[in-house]
Amino acid sequence: MAATRQPSINGSASADMLLVVDDEFRAIIPPLRSEEREQLERNLVQEGCRDALVAWRRDADPVLLDGHNRREICERLGIEYRIEYLELADRDSAKLWIIANQAGRRNLTDFQRAELALVAKPIIEARARSRMLAGVRADPDQNSGQGKTDRELAARAGVSHDTIGKVETILAEQPSSNLLSAVRAGEVSINAAADIATLSQDKQVEVMVQGRGAWLTAAKEVRAARARRRRTQRMEKIAQISRGDAPLLQLAERYPVIYCDPPWRYDYVETESRAIENQYPTLDLQDIMSLPVQEIAFDDCVLYMWATSPKLADAMEVLPAWGFTYRTCAVWDKRKLGMGYYFRQQHELLLVATRGEPPTPLPENRPSSVFAFERGEHSVKPVEVYEFIEAMYPELPKLEMFSRSPRTGWGAWGNQAERGRA
Repeated sequence: MAATRQPSINGSASADMLLVVDDEFRAIIPPLRSEEREQLERNLVQEGCRDALVAWRRDADPVLLDGHNRREICERLGIEYRIEYLELADRDSAKLWIIANQAGRRNLTDFQRAELALVAKPIIEARARSRMLAGVRADPDQNSGQGKTDRELAARAGVSHDTIGKVETILAEQPSSNLLSAVRAGEVSINAAADIATLSQDKQVEVMVQGRGAWLTAAKEVRAARARRRRTQRMEKIAQISRGDAPLLQLAERYPVIYCDPPWRYDYVETESRAIENQYPTLDLQDIMSLPVQEIAFDDCVLYMWATSPKLADAMEVLPAWGFTYRTCAVWDKRKLGMGYYFRQQHELLLVATRGEPPTPLPENRPSSVFAFERGEHSVKPVEVYEFIEAMYPELPKLEMFSRSPRTGWGAWGNQAERGRA
């Protein structure tokens, strides 16, 4: 601690009293930027020290709580200043006063406000423990525990609960000095800093000296790597749960990936020779909707369903009946003209729907939404579509409904499973 004898011009205290500068208290206060300090000095020279310094009056010499920069400038330039005194219970109370006072500064960034508020966290938690040990009941209208503390800190700082959490994470990572300076100044966003702070110290320094473009690239790469890890963990968990207690090489009982080509029944055809029933048995819409798909679909499941243009409306009824929500679709260009009353059909739609929250495929495993393959035997779909799905979800068990021929590694259900695929 440093101590300065108070100037005789301060009539509210004895000239023999020392004004103590407490290092811990001063460290709480966000420092002024160089241009801010220069402006403060100009103002003090032109207008004098209009605002009083604030000190904590205690049994020993008073401790300075507010006005450190003004005191230094005034003493160096011989400018008079005055001091106001506060009566506070203890050091923790003094810290909380400093935090509240500094939070009112308009020039602080959100990071600085959150960092300032986090100084109060151990004090708030210690006081809560003391009340609990003393048998003082918490306010029943308030949530208790960590969440309540963080919400109180967010309110003190005037930032979101999420910002408090991210700033605390950044500080826990022990960021490099140049990263910390940049995020305190608002040059780097809190989100980007949270990502960069997970890198090694040497890597942080390397990234920060390269400038804004490198910051954004590094943060993006960290987020992508994190997303991959989380996706891998989630896929492993889904695969494990969906297989139940079955041995690893056995097929799952509930499936997180389902692929199907429903046997749609058409009300009329152009020629009897092209009737669907001549090719394979069909089901009417209600029969398809009533299939117990929800019993075999995992809670987090993605469904790939084929639908021709005339049956698109029916397909949109089937999806919610099976417990799925439509997401998107792809188009198969068959490279050959078919029949049609308005357009001669050359394409078919592959609908994608989800149940729960299945992970999406990795970016490099997302194929084009339009693919062109020659049409084969009646209703047979391109084998490449199986490969697309396998690349999208290599880790997860898969089921093909209405299967024509079981595919290695897939579960199969359907009235044509005994027939070969052309």
